Amino acid sequence: MERIVLGLGGGIAVYKSAELARLLMQQGHTVHVVMTARAQEFVRPLTFAALTGRKVITDLFPTHAEGTLSSAIEHIAVAQENDLLVVAPATADLLAKFAHGLADDFLSTMYLAFTGPVVLAPAMNANMWLHAATQSNLEMLRRRGHRIVDPEEGELACGMVGPGRLASPERIAQAVSAEIGRQRDLEGETMLITAGPTQEPLDPVRYISNRSSGKMGYALAEAAAARGAKVVLISGPVNLAPPRACTVIRVHTAREMRDQVFEHLEAATIIVKAAAVADFHLSKVPQQKMKKTAARLSLELDPTPDILAELGRKKGDRLLVGFAAETENLQQEARRKLEAKNCDMVVGNLVGGEEGAFESDQNEVLLALRNGESVPVARASKREIADRILDEILKLRLHLYATDER
Repeated sequence: MERIVLGLGGGIAVYKSAELARLLMQQGHTVHVVMTARAQEFVRPLTFAALTGRKVITDLFPTHAEGTLSSAIEHIAVAQENDLLVVAPATADLLAKFAHGLADDFLSTMYLAFTGPVVLAPAMNANMWLHAATQSNLEMLRRRGHRIVDPEEGELACGMVGPGRLASPERIAQAVSAEIGRQRDLEGETMLITAGPTQEPLDPVRYISNRSSGKMGYALAEAAAARGAKVVLISGPVNLAPPRACTVIRVHTAREMRDQVFEHLEAATIIVKAAAVADFHLSKVPQQKMKKTAARLSLELDPTPDILAELGRKKGDRLLVGFAAETENLQQEARRKLEAKNCDMVVGNLVGGEEGAFESDQNEVLLALRNGESVPVARASKREIADRILDEILKLRLHLYATDER
């Protein structure tokens, strides 16, 4: 079973967290409680110490000089020794601190040092929950891959009726179990992921490219690494921080991406081609900048390497996932690409318009599978979409293993 940190924010709902601690311990987990100063105004730490049989952490620094050094680094030790962090209730203040990296107490400081899965169960006044700042912070935290257990609607402590009530301890415990179930389920797999656009030069200062931000591929890389896979991410030019625990290889052109893919292919067990590779390039790039004139300019473009098709021919027993960005006929085009490129799955998404996938933090996709099924995935953050894609990849991989054993 897992070692869980249960963080408690300051709100009237903190009394429900005693039942949550009990449920988590019934599931066999060890529970280490961390309380903010405001949480202690509602429930005494002794309650949780009695329930868990462990010391409750209440301060970043001790009140006496003795033990100052050990306490000063305790937030690092707690972060390293535990497998999952659940914060319930997560107040608007805590969500803001987590989203923006503010650390002024033990819980917020420990959060910055914690690298495992995070489950957040918000609870607050309805207006606070619906405020644009809170919703923006929640979106930022979802993009990091944190699981949000949305509050329930009903009568609140302030007398208002609306969303904001802490989810039931049972719902939160179920979310924790679901998050634990995903941990390390890709261990032993080596995933080769491509992401972002490519840039095909027209001269020393101009290039052909597309609107891909790389966010979907990066979300897949981070999610796969969090679930235990060894990840090699081959990235076109993007403005994104490297995902944690991934090997990142930077490229610019389709040819460079193709060469790096096949250089790292042998070790891969799963290939995910999320990059939006340019389809055409200028075969002979001038050495000097082309000057603007009044005359019309025509360029002859040649096709770039079809990396996905080549992988389809050479994949062997590897699992191959392609992406299809379409403006219409999504299901038909995703299915056509799956067959034409010999993929095991194609992730199709519609682009263009206000709800298009490019540059957005959210996505809505259709998974076309080799067995003929099509699995729609409703609009969600790209990190949430990434985990849904990985869930289906894992099912396909397990099916392949079962087939091999027979």
